[in-house]
Amino acid sequence: MAEIFGFDAYSPREIAERVQNVGVAKTRLPVWSTAMLGVLAGAFIGLGSLYHVIVVSDSGSGFAATRVLGGVCFSLGLLLVVVAGAELFTGNNLLAMAWADGKVSTLEVLRNWTIVCAANLVGAVGLAALVFWSGHTEMNSGAIGRQYLSIAAAKTTLPWSEAFFRGVLCNALVCLGMWMAFAGRSVVDKLVAIVFPISAFVAAGFEHSIANMYFIPLAMMLKAAGAALPAGGEAIGVTGLFRNLAPVIVGNIVGGSVVVALVYHVIYCRDTGRAAM
Repeated sequence: MAEIFGFDAYSPREIAERVQNVGVAKTRLPVWSTAMLGVLAGAFIGLGSLYHVIVVSDSGSGFAATRVLGGVCFSLGLLLVVVAGAELFTGNNLLAMAWADGKVSTLEVLRNWTIVCAANLVGAVGLAALVFWSGHTEMNSGAIGRQYLSIAAAKTTLPWSEAFFRGVLCNALVCLGMWMAFAGRSVVDKLVAIVFPISAFVAAGFEHSIANMYFIPLAMMLKAAGAALPAGGEAIGVTGLFRNLAPVIVGNIVGGSVVVALVYHVIYCRDTGRAAM
C-alpha cells in the first residue's frame, strides 16, 4: 500500500503503527530522561513563540500576512521538538492511540503526561526568564515587550469555553502536523509536514498550552518590572495563568487524543488491536 503514496513516504496505516510503537517507547523512558526532554521541549516552543512575536509586533504588516508569517516562524518550535528530539505534552497526546490498542496502560499515559507537562512548564518559564534578563523585549523601541503584554492580556481574559474550544482546534492541528511528520523520512519531509498545520493554528488564534507557559510568565515579569499594561492587563498573573491553562490543557487533550489519535485508531487499528487497558 505504501507505494501508492510515492516519494518514499509512509502510508497512513504505517504511520498509525509507528505512532503506536513510539508511544510505547515514550512511556518506557526513565523519569529523568523524560523530564529533561520535557524541559527542552518547553524551551523549544518558547523559542518558536519568541520568533513569532518578532513578526507580529511589526505594526506595518497587514493582518493576514502578519498572522501567517508569525505562524510560520512559530513552527520553529515543533520542528526543534521533532528533529532535535524532545518530549512535548501536546504531541504526546497521540499516546492515546497506543492506549486504545492496549499497548500502554492508563497509568502509564497519565504518568507521561504529568511529567512532560510539568517539565514543559519548567523549560518554558526558564526560557522566559532568560529572555527577560537579556533585554530582548526592549527591541523595536519596546514594541516586543508591549506585544507580549497584549498577547498575555488577551489569553488571561479569555472565557473558559472559548479557551477550551481554541485548545481543541489547536491540538487537532498540532497532532495532525506530528502525524504527517511520521510519514516523512527526511528533515525536509518533516519541515513541510509541520509548517502548514502549525502556521494555520497560530494564524487562527487557537490556544497552545505550552506556548502559553512562555507568553504569560514573560508578561508577568514585564508587569512586575513596571511595564505599562494594555487593556485587561490586570489579569496577567499566577491566577490568570492557571485560569487560561486549565481549559486550554483540557482542550488540547481532547483535540490531540480524541479528534486525532482515537479517530485514526478506529480507522486503522480497531480490528487488529487488543482491548484498551
